[in-house]
Amino acid sequence: MSRLLQVIFRRLPIGWLQLTHKRGRFMAALAGVAFANVLVFVQLGIMNSMATATLRPYEFFNADIMISAADANALAEGGNVARQWMLQAFADSDVTAGMGLFVGNASWDRDGFDIALTTFGVDPGQVDFIAPEIAADIGHLQVQDVAIVDRLARGLSRDDAAAIRPQTPLTFETQGRTVTAPTTFAGGGGFGGDGFMFVSDQTFLSLFASRVSAAPDHILLRVRPGADVAVVADRLRGLISDKTLRIRSYAEAAQEDLRYQQTQRPTGVIFGFGVLIGVLVGLVIVYQVLSADVADHLREYATFKAMGYGPRFFLGIVVEEAIVLGLLGFLPGLAVGTAILTLMANVTTLPLAMTPGMAVTVFVGTVVFSVLSGVIATRRLAAADPADLF
Repeated sequence: MSRLLQVIFRRLPIGWLQLTHKRGRFMAALAGVAFANVLVFVQLGIMNSMATATLRPYEFFNADIMISAADANALAEGGNVARQWMLQAFADSDVTAGMGLFVGNASWDRDGFDIALTTFGVDPGQVDFIAPEIAADIGHLQVQDVAIVDRLARGLSRDDAAAIRPQTPLTFETQGRTVTAPTTFAGGGGFGGDGFMFVSDQTFLSLFASRVSAAPDHILLRVRPGADVAVVADRLRGLISDKTLRIRSYAEAAQEDLRYQQTQRPTGVIFGFGVLIGVLVGLVIVYQVLSADVADHLREYATFKAMGYGPRFFLGIVVEEAIVLGLLGFLPGLAVGTAILTLMANVTTLPLAMTPGMAVTVFVGTVVFSVLSGVIATRRLAAADPADLF
């Protein structure tokens, strides 16, 4: 390591030698940087899983425009939309198809544990609105009280999910009715529910007796191939009589949902602060280590200063120490962070994983903030007068 640094900096690696001179403190400093990295990795992992879980249900449908109530900030929140507005949207020549989407939370008591399934009620005849991996089985929903359940739902064992087939369907009670699941799809647990379930709109209305067919939660529209979705959505805002409705492109609705979850829901704000706290902890740890090192070697630095070495020389030494701490502290942080995220994913079934983007972001951030800490730590040295140090 010493020779490598000597080649890189083209001088004696004074920073490395100073750090390793007291190995106990050096290892403690690396542990501190690694701990800060683990904090950031875990918080970033949770934030990423929130984004994945928020956008996941949008992947179940193929739509160009979504019409929602004014207070519908998320797919599973907000009031209902009168079906008559879908009929009014058909007056636009570029709108080719529409489907009412019902959304509700169904409780499934399984072996003493309640599983909350975000339930989508769809028209089984509107296959084009369903993602291909689900559309292949959507015909099962033509039968009343039949559902397609999420095989990745939290609380449903993988063995039980694998046994669900048309020949061996799963029958269970939910919302006071007996539902049969002849097949499954891959959804996944999220922050708002343990999994997902698809039923026909008629089955949905029987499960949720207070709902009516004339008022779905959202209206999904398809437009003519080649049509500008934004232009069509703008025309629909002028065409549909109810000006309080949110008429957006389907992709825009998904991104607005994600921003709402990250910036206005308490969980998103808390996780964001967690990342900030992790960065501050790392910054303080590296600063304390470098500041203590500068204080310990102040007389040696003063000697160099009296010999005519300039501020850039001292800055180079401290930055060298900061880079070493940032690099060597990152590796154990990456290993421990990956292990913790993997363990949390297995326990919670949330989409938690270490991604290359997270690793690169944290690595660059660690080095940058370590260097910043080093620059701050040299302020005392820059102001020191050699004559006052002897």
